Amino acid sequence: AELVAEGSVQGVGYRDFCVTCAGRLGVVGYAMNLADGRVRVVAEGKRDAIEAMVREMERGPRMARVERVSVTWRAARGEFAGFGVRYAGRDA
Repeated sequence: AELVAEGSVQGVGYRDFCVTCAGRLGVVGYAMNLADGRVRVVAEGKRDAIEAMVREMERGPRMARVERVSVTWRAARGEFAGFGVRYAGRDA
């Protein structure tokens, strides 16, 4: 799935929050900041785990102010061994 968080989600530990959440839920993939202030998450795992991750992302870390998390379901590609942070320029 591709999850995109909108609101005050950069500079507040949101990506690290996603890493912790994904590890607890058994989700693999990555989180990265987008140039427009949103955070994009690519997540692979069981559907119920990804749905739980969406709920966690809607809450976010204490300093975040999440306005919305959109979800686009995609077929898993099986290319991830874990969950981490990606930085601008490595993926779009």
